[in-house]
Amino acid sequence: MMIKFEYREYVGEALKASMRLNEYLHYLNTNSTLYDAVLKADKDQSLTSEEAKRVAHDLRNDFEKGGIHLSADKKDRVSQLNVEIAKYCAQYNENIANEPGQVDVFPASRIPKNLHHLVKPLSRPSSSGLRGNFREKGFRIITEPSTVSAVLQWTSDDEVRKMTYILGNSVPRANLRVLDKLIAARHEISQIMGYKSYVDYALHSNMASSPDVVSSFLVELSNTVRPKAVEEFESMRDFKRRKNGQQDLQLEPWDEAFFTRSMKSSAYNLDFSVVASYFSLSQCIEGLKVLVESLFGMNFVDIPLAPGESWHPDVLKMALHHPDEGDLGYIYLDLNSRVGKYPGCAHFAIRGGCRVSKTEYQLPVIALVCNFSKSHNSTAVRLNHSDVDTLFHEFGHALHSLLSRTDYQHFSGTRVAFDMAETPSNLFEYYAWDYRVLKKFARHYSTGDIIPEKLVESMQGAKKMFAATEMQQQILYALADQTLYGDQTLSPIDTTSVIADLKEHHTNWKHVEGTHWQTRFSHLLYYGAGYYSYLYAKCFASTIWERICKDDPLSLETGTAIRKKFLQHGGAKDPAQLLNDLAGDGITRYQNGGIVPDITSLCNELNLRK
Repeated sequence: MMIKFEYREYVGEALKASMRLNEYLHYLNTNSTLYDAVLKADKDQSLTSEEAKRVAHDLRNDFEKGGIHLSADKKDRVSQLNVEIAKYCAQYNENIANEPGQVDVFPASRIPKNLHHLVKPLSRPSSSGLRGNFREKGFRIITEPSTVSAVLQWTSDDEVRKMTYILGNSVPRANLRVLDKLIAARHEISQIMGYKSYVDYALHSNMASSPDVVSSFLVELSNTVRPKAVEEFESMRDFKRRKNGQQDLQLEPWDEAFFTRSMKSSAYNLDFSVVASYFSLSQCIEGLKVLVESLFGMNFVDIPLAPGESWHPDVLKMALHHPDEGDLGYIYLDLNSRVGKYPGCAHFAIRGGCRVSKTEYQLPVIALVCNFSKSHNSTAVRLNHSDVDTLFHEFGHALHSLLSRTDYQHFSGTRVAFDMAETPSNLFEYYAWDYRVLKKFARHYSTGDIIPEKLVESMQGAKKMFAATEMQQQILYALADQTLYGDQTLSPIDTTSVIADLKEHHTNWKHVEGTHWQTRFSHLLYYGAGYYSYLYAKCFASTIWERICKDDPLSLETGTAIRKKFLQHGGAKDPAQLLNDLAGDGITRYQNGGIVPDITSLCNELNLRK
């Protein structure tokens, strides 16, 4: 109990510190003296460094996005709206934490044994008519996202899946109103700034540059994958009918996860528990070490934590060390799940790198946070391969931060154009699927045997099954994000109706009345009008892998190209130029005045065309 109390106290103090920092940043962002200095620097023709010129111009844009150049009354209103937006975001997350939803299932046999560690045991008086105090056993499903995902994948009981899907996508209802307020506040800011919509405002400084560019990209991708997605949908529907022996059964939204997993397992004889047996967390950390040693000639060195430095005993600290260059940065690994912890997987930049003097460089410090938990029959943490994929994704962000060497902290690591930031993370996902990489670290937790190549080939084949269906889901998310923050002629818009309409036009799945997944889709907060960047990144990463990495993914030559032509520059160079320098012409193309990725490589790789 004492440990839990101390942890909550630590989190509370961290939140207070964060609020104080936000207040100070607000003071800096509204400081006219600083703005005047930046304005002067932006107009200074004597600046010789291209990075210095970019910093000055970028800082000016940042200041003006906050409205510092506006009249006093408009500036005050923008400031007020930003405070309100911060409150709406906090309320949105608080509602999710306070209202996760729950489904009670009886009898207990309806829940697969491999999910018992995720649900809570229940009992109730028996209704069987037996005398005495016999109680029927059951389970309570708390419908938070990771549990919902597991239940939908593994539960054969249609009704349990249906209840879980509907409740998991209809809480917290209070966030419908919060989201309305957030959208309205962001729209008002954009209009004060002279933009038609928040999407116009948000995309102005990105590679895409405008909503029309993003929309045309998403629609092109949607039209490309539609025929293959229809084919996948029909094959899933036929599988369900054969499995149940009824030819008139229709697919329901709560069927998708269960039948895609079942069909992948059946087609490739995949046992997901067998796959996980080769990916103990400790071995996966070894895999990260293999990557940096092979690609960059570096290694991770364990660093003892100073008293009070760590926020939890599970946290590890390592230095990224080069034999000639010395320490290049520091990383905290906090990978185990625990009660009260931030629920997602993320990379956090604690301190950006920057040039302090001609001889001194401030080294970056980052934290890589995940929530991997022990399975129901294991004493150690073993990862599903989707978790391995996530770990390598976040590690791509970490390398971006650790290996960048910019003069200014403003452009350190992931501080790049919003629609390029996810490219390194998506690129490093490929390393989690390549047998030449996996055989270096993926070993059976008890025998020590290297993961069989045939098993990896089955995993790769299963990945491509339903790739078009999965792509449609990402397109839907991106289009919803664009639309909700787009034209607000009808205000407030009915967010649920907007999303239901998009789902009808861009997927094969029907909208379920009463559901509203947007009330738990926190990307609408932090990636507002920018979720499309994930799809940009998938396209960029696919082409880079094909042209630079695929032939010899672990060579020093490959690593040198990735580091020297891409990662080390952070946001200090034009993003389109960086991509072209690394992978050659054609990785980007101009369209309607903006920059979009070429979709050819990704579509070919995943067989997204029929």
